[in-house]
Amino acid sequence: MFDSAEQLRGFVDRAGQDRGGRLRNDRVGRDLARTAGLLGASIRAERHRRRLSLRTVALASGLGLGTVQAAESGSVCSVATYVRLADALGLRAEFDLVDPRRREPAPKRTVDPVHAAMGEAEASHLRALGFQVGLDEPFQHYQFAGRADVVAWSTDRRSLLHVENKTRFPDLQDSFGRFNAKRRYLGLEMAAVAGVGRWRSETHVLAALWSGEALHSIRLHRASFESVCPDGIEAFEGWWYGEPPAIGNRAVLIAFDPARGGHRDRRCWRSSGDLVSIRPRYRDYSDAVERLDLGRR
Repeated sequence: MFDSAEQLRGFVDRAGQDRGGRLRNDRVGRDLARTAGLLGASIRAERHRRRLSLRTVALASGLGLGTVQAAESGSVCSVATYVRLADALGLRAEFDLVDPRRREPAPKRTVDPVHAAMGEAEASHLRALGFQVGLDEPFQHYQFAGRADVVAWSTDRRSLLHVENKTRFPDLQDSFGRFNAKRRYLGLEMAAVAGVGRWRSETHVLAALWSGEALHSIRLHRASFESVCPDGIEAFEGWWYGEPPAIGNRAVLIAFDPARGGHRDRRCWRSSGDLVSIRPRYRDYSDAVERLDLGRR
């Protein structure tokens, strides 16, 4: 019991301060994890792009091998660690502070008819199987905002599919960084949208246009793509035939052709294991625009 009103007010004030402190600590912890995850993904992607081993980067940065591994895996490290790793990779570390209440106007999205055709073909097929489907789905996880090209989900099975379509790869570091960030945060946001609490399985697919241009990039940087998308085709194949995986979080690379029935095998995708040897269906992006009859759309 409280002997006076002043004691009661003091208790309430202290309780409010403790609760506010916990909320601030939770926010700080989430922001640290998000920032460390993005930095780690960027460091790993650049290291793979340059075909450097963990030991080589550790020696060049003056850091221990375990520290480099921790940074790449998304563990929270010191600012000095990130600066040293950036320098060892020939990069310049730049950090910024953002007011979360301020929303910058969204940049005008470039019209890409081939990219749109890929998303429409995937969404149409998945929707016909009875899945809930979203195209160009916006999401925001604190300061990280983005759009998912195609998402499909089953609330009964608590399974999520995310497809990131790429018609070409002009900047591998940017492509990998965005894909890894969506792997990390999209599931949490889509679970809230679908009201499932948490997904039992997530399948994240990097779908490259089935063109000589895209296949050349994949073959030239095969190790990097295998690092970002290390899993086999089974998870995506399950979704494509209406049977999503029951558990697990997977990242899959495929080649995709948005054309319908225009080829003898009538198969519109191939797995990463086939990408070394398959023949391209389009020479490059402009050839896809012409052959898909997208020039006037």
